[in-house]
Amino acid sequence: MKIEVENLGILKKAEFELGELTLICGGNNTGKTYATYALFGFLSHWRRHLKAGVHDSTIQELLRDGVTRLDVESYTKEAKHILRKGCEEFTRQLPGIFASKPGRFNDTKFQVSIEAEKISSMEDRAFRRTVRSAEDDLISLSKAGEGSEVVVSLLIEKRRSLFPASMIKEVISDGIVELLFEPFFPQPFIASTERTGAAIFRKELNFARNRLLEEMSRADGDINPMELMSRSYQDYPLPVNDNVDFIGQLGDVAKRDSYLVENHPHILDDFADIIGGEYIAGSNDTIYFRPSRKQTKLTMDESSSAVRSLLDIGFYLRHVAKPGDLLMVDEPELNLHPENQRRIARLFARLVNLGIRVFVTTHSDYIVKELNTLIMLNQDKPYLKTIAQREGYNCEELLSAGKIRVYVAQKALMNLEGRRRRSRHASLVPASIDPDLGIEVSSFDETINKMNEIQDAIVWGGDE
Repeated sequence: MKIEVENLGILKKAEFELGELTLICGGNNTGKTYATYALFGFLSHWRRHLKAGVHDSTIQELLRDGVTRLDVESYTKEAKHILRKGCEEFTRQLPGIFASKPGRFNDTKFQVSIEAEKISSMEDRAFRRTVRSAEDDLISLSKAGEGSEVVVSLLIEKRRSLFPASMIKEVISDGIVELLFEPFFPQPFIASTERTGAAIFRKELNFARNRLLEEMSRADGDINPMELMSRSYQDYPLPVNDNVDFIGQLGDVAKRDSYLVENHPHILDDFADIIGGEYIAGSNDTIYFRPSRKQTKLTMDESSSAVRSLLDIGFYLRHVAKPGDLLMVDEPELNLHPENQRRIARLFARLVNLGIRVFVTTHSDYIVKELNTLIMLNQDKPYLKTIAQREGYNCEELLSAGKIRVYVAQKALMNLEGRRRRSRHASLVPASIDPDLGIEVSSFDETINKMNEIQDAIVWGGDE
């Protein structure tokens, strides 16, 4: 899946491909957050925006006979058009995604593309979807694995005439879109940079919403509830809102287990090692942290900033994670010691090898270099196996270079008034990834080399 953007915030023109592990690094104010939030918004709501056309004759046949058949191939041929129109509709919703003013993204282009051959392969996909009311099954869409037709069946014989044609069209459209595109669009979960504050103020944030509802219920006829809402409750970008909502519901989230609990508990053990303990959902919707080998329970206010910054990731891993997801983490290095930055990189690699995609924005040279190590060790050479064993690496965390996509967000160099200057616009530049040398991100090396140069001058300058 490739994403192309134009005039998206500071990003003038950029494109990036979603890999099994996607890394965007670079300086501040270079567009990393714009790319991340836009991608998260699309993956969260693509079903709302992508629409497949349904002929009136199809609806008439379904209402008359109780069944109709659709040719899948005709829709795969239209897939590019469906995706393009859906992306145009999504682009119009970007002010809501970013909680910005209307018109802020009037010149923006956001386009997702998928290879035609991959979409055509969906013609061989088995599919079944049933739409229910509170009491009955209403409509089903089904397709055999090797069939070329989608069979649409009306499951209630009586009261067919009461079904609005518009509702039936929407159900069929949603089913076709899901059949064609669901395998390409992973379910996203995001840990935004605001997660540490959300962990501390989770009760206050819930209280603010409860107070709003209470004020609305007390409003008399002279008060517009929508006016009250806009006055009392600050809107935030979608990823931040989703982050706050998730942290606010941790008590309910903790009632279920992810597939990692049963199938890969060692992942959770490694994560517990990183944070130095475990999270516990207590009574009265209180979340505690219990340090390893201690009976003490600490509230989030009492816990370290590292414990707070990894709270939502910890609950995601233990209670939500499943294969095919996309875990998006904005600056995972927040509040982490360099050693734990290395360990979180190794954790991400293990998740990738288990089928959970990972999308990371980072300023951390430690994370990039640890991923380099995992790439370079992933070769069948005796001396590399010796190094891996000596340093405690295992095969579950070694990475294939082909699984990774790395982009450097940087401001463009332009010739202005005869001199090369950095413009205020930025782009995403793909970084080369070599199985022998790892990821090439020169911006980190330039900064480190400059610091070393200054320190060498301080230490040895007096001898000149």
